Amino acid sequence: MSTPKPPQPQLFRWLWRNYLKRYLGPMAVAMVFMAIEGSMFGLLSYMMKPMFDDVFVGGNGDALVWVGAAIMGIFIVRAVASIIQKVLLTRISQKTIRDIRLDLLNHVMRLDNSFHQLHGPGYLIQRVEGDVNSIAKVWNTLVTGAGRDVVALISLFAVAIYIDWLWTLVALVGAPLLIGPATFLQRFVRGNAREARDIAASLSSRLNEIFHGITPVKLNRLERYQARRYGDLTKRRIEVETRSMLGQASIPGLIDIMSGIGFMGVLYYGGSEILSGEKTVGDFMAFFTAIGLAFEPLRRLGTISGVWQVAAASIERIKEMLGTPPKLVDPNTPLPPPDGVPQVALQDVHLNYGEAPVLRGVSFTAEAGKTTALVGASGAGKSTVFNLLARLVDPDSGEVSVGGVHVDQMALKDLRGLISVVSQEALLFDESLRENILLDREDVSDAQLEAALVAAHVSDFLPRLDSGLDAPAGPRGSNLSGGQRQRVAIARAVLRDTPILLLDEATSALDAQSEAVVQTALEELSQGRTTLVIAHRLSTVRNADKIVVMDHGRVVEEGTHDDLLARGGAYAELYQLQFENE
Repeated sequence: MSTPKPPQPQLFRWLWRNYLKRYLGPMAVAMVFMAIEGSMFGLLSYMMKPMFDDVFVGGNGDALVWVGAAIMGIFIVRAVASIIQKVLLTRISQKTIRDIRLDLLNHVMRLDNSFHQLHGPGYLIQRVEGDVNSIAKVWNTLVTGAGRDVVALISLFAVAIYIDWLWTLVALVGAPLLIGPATFLQRFVRGNAREARDIAASLSSRLNEIFHGITPVKLNRLERYQARRYGDLTKRRIEVETRSMLGQASIPGLIDIMSGIGFMGVLYYGGSEILSGEKTVGDFMAFFTAIGLAFEPLRRLGTISGVWQVAAASIERIKEMLGTPPKLVDPNTPLPPPDGVPQVALQDVHLNYGEAPVLRGVSFTAEAGKTTALVGASGAGKSTVFNLLARLVDPDSGEVSVGGVHVDQMALKDLRGLISVVSQEALLFDESLRENILLDREDVSDAQLEAALVAAHVSDFLPRLDSGLDAPAGPRGSNLSGGQRQRVAIARAVLRDTPILLLDEATSALDAQSEAVVQTALEELSQGRTTLVIAHRLSTVRNADKIVVMDHGRVVEEGTHDDLLARGGAYAELYQLQFENE
């Protein structure tokens, strides 16, 4: 069952209340100048009467001077008003778009992992960029043009009615015929616009997957396959965008038809009155100019109606996304984080992902200042334990505590401020090494940074880089080797200096030489911290103070390496299997 769409006035009220209202002062000033610009259309049309009656027909030379000066003044005032209102509204527009983008980005980053698992990067990029761009487009067309055109229409029809109200009715005789078709076309445009935004999100997702997986694409000779899939999406987009433009273009087209009917009626009816002497040529020219100028704003307003339908689909999506509440939030009265190096404990923790059980009553303690290793086959629940500790997910039942404080009783920033993570895939941003290590921190002295570089063995390879710390890491750290990326991640952790360290397969993807260097750095980093390690290679956790063996979401064994080998249980089997394979 589809979600009911909010009515358009509600969407505009939401946009006004949350964003446009912030700039009420500058917008009011811009509207004044917009009204001045629009009113000049009416004044210009009215000046046709003295120009024809007094100058051209009456032959009054004195009137020629003041009529010419008045018309020139009208154009000067219109030009100045146009410049001022466009500059003001463009500035307001850009600030509004910035506010929406920042709010959307900040909100999406706060949403939990389950949301991001359902919505890929391409989809989210399209929401933040594509949908907001659509609103920017409607701003430029709607706000900067609609106010001027509405005022212009009011002033022009005021002149037309002043000249002859009956002529005005004749000119608008075709207007009632627009109501039904225009309503249908608006719905048609909006439906196609929503479908176009869906396809645009799919296109972004496809490109994101291709570019992030360019190496597998090449190795598996998938270039033609991926191009075909992308091409199919572009074909769909062409069809939808063409239908949408058909609807948008049809609205001003209908206005043109109405204009033709109106002009024909006015020429027939008004022309006969001029020939009979009931009206002057100046009356007709003033009226004809007013109506002629009025139909162009009407066409633009008809176009705006179509553009608004396109934007409404984007506003709906943005409103929907901003209305999605994060599931993991701070408690009403958060407890302070524990002091010193804390103990980490899980007590009878259960967690399901959908219908699939992931943890089934997990209980263990990681002693303060010691290293605890989590081992077991893939899918045993080891990484889920890390997610619970950092509160990327909450358990269905059971307790997760740090230093005796339940993780859901602390503010998220305080909890995550206790933890440093070094994982198998060290995420580096496409920035310099310095920026990747500091991560926006400004309180790090040169001595502290140098110490971190030495401790993480980054200083070993730094001299080989032309720009040193200012060398670019490349997209996702592509300018560095795997071992170098890991050492940069360790340098981050050294600078964070947190009491808890989580190591998730930090050396599994490295060659022997890089692994030895990184392992040494990790052992130094672990000193004096509560460290939890996930490792498939059991040789890397032999010296752990405690090893917790997990299987299918349960803890099946605990103990030291020697104790567990002596028992001959699950750990001994894993160790024997790895030993035989090596």
